[in-house]
Amino acid sequence: MNIQIFGTKKSADTRKAERWFKERRIRFQAVDLAEKGLSKGEFQKVAQTVGGLDAMIDPDCRDKDLLALIKYIAAEDRLQKVLENQAVLKQPVVRNGSKATVGYQPEVWKSWEQEEKQ
Repeated sequence: MNIQIFGTKKSADTRKAERWFKERRIRFQAVDLAEKGLSKGEFQKVAQTVGGLDAMIDPDCRDKDLLALIKYIAAEDRLQKVLENQAVLKQPVVRNGSKATVGYQPEVWKSWEQEEKQ
């Protein structure tokens, strides 16, 4: 498996995801969204995999003004605004090659682990 975990150190779900992979001795690359976010290509692949941009946005994020702006701007401008402000994303974003999840989803990661063993 080629696991990448995108999140911030302050995110409890990101820390839980890292712990989940560590406990199973699955190697991963941690990427801090506060320092280096998803590239446009990575972002689009993840969005396509998880069901679109709306599935990636965290309705409980701290920046309510930015969240409202993203909700009401034109669809063609939304992607660029989210790329510039990745703090509105659900965390963690976990990638395994072409597969991806947003949020804490150990049941999905377990299926990846089982596929790898077969």
